[in-house]
Amino acid sequence: MGQKPDKETGAVIPPIYQTTTYQQSAPGEHKGFDYTRADNPNFRNLEAVLAALEEAKHATVFSSGLGAALAVLNLLEAGDHVVAGNDLYGGSYRLFKKWGERFGLSFTFVDSTDASAFQKAVLQKTKLIWIETPTNPLLHLSDIAAISKMAKAKKVLTVVDNTFASPYFQKPLNLGADLVLHSTTKYIGGHSDVVGGVVATNRKDLQDQLHFRRMALGVNPSPFDCWLTQRGVKTLGLRMEQHQKNAKAVAAFLKKHPLCKKVYYPGFGGMVSAEFKLSNEETKKLISRFEFFTLAESLGGVESLVCHPATMTHASIPAEERAKSGLTDGLVRFSVGIEDSEDLINDLEKALAK
Repeated sequence: MGQKPDKETGAVIPPIYQTTTYQQSAPGEHKGFDYTRADNPNFRNLEAVLAALEEAKHATVFSSGLGAALAVLNLLEAGDHVVAGNDLYGGSYRLFKKWGERFGLSFTFVDSTDASAFQKAVLQKTKLIWIETPTNPLLHLSDIAAISKMAKAKKVLTVVDNTFASPYFQKPLNLGADLVLHSTTKYIGGHSDVVGGVVATNRKDLQDQLHFRRMALGVNPSPFDCWLTQRGVKTLGLRMEQHQKNAKAVAAFLKKHPLCKKVYYPGFGGMVSAEFKLSNEETKKLISRFEFFTLAESLGGVESLVCHPATMTHASIPAEERAKSGLTDGLVRFSVGIEDSEDLINDLEKALAK
């Protein structure tokens, strides 16, 4: 889906429709497109691909993962309540607290690993349950099926941020979720060169609402962004296998190293987090001296990255809130790339030896 040759020319790779507007045969009469903020053939091509990957009926692409998250929250109304896991990407937490609360939404954060905690937190005004699994950055897992079943019984929507797992390892809609969200910037795009987001669903009414919000809020991607993402997604399966192979090797090495206090790895995927028996300053120095692991935010690209969540990706979360979820100042997050695993292990070994 979305990968068929161009109908007019036979081009194997669909062209980039780098246009803002479209000719109309009469006022209000057109070929399905009137303005690219609302829709574009490249949007539709990528949406078909991503819906197929998630085994969904529909998908809506956005300018970023946070643009997708904003559109989902915009399905709600002032006074509505959201239950979310307590180990979240810092940008999601910031969106909830700095934007959502300002516009009348309320949030309760619970243990991501405890399905009963989600059930206990649901109120009469609860309209959405937000699950991130594996979580960022502690890589905790949530029982999507159990939480979604409970939510449906209470007529509450469930959205799963599937960014860390990718559709290769996890398909939340098949487990009962109503919506699945990705920052396509990460594993789906896979090359650290394009920012984007997507929400997939099996419900046409939700797709219609998300399409409207993309247009109304202006959180649309560009045609070129969609084309780049569609190019990257072609190698998703190959990349995820190598990410996982290397991550398992990195996790195994760290678990055995005397300077490593704790390793977080869920057993699949390309993300590994760790705490070292070092002071905070020593930890920061350690992650600044790697050769193959680049000190940078983001994740899911072919190159290996390392970051310090407390001062980088999760700095917008207050220290006391980070502490409640177990995110210590000494935690280090590795996005393990697809390089030769021996090079990555040697890089870790040399840096720790210093």
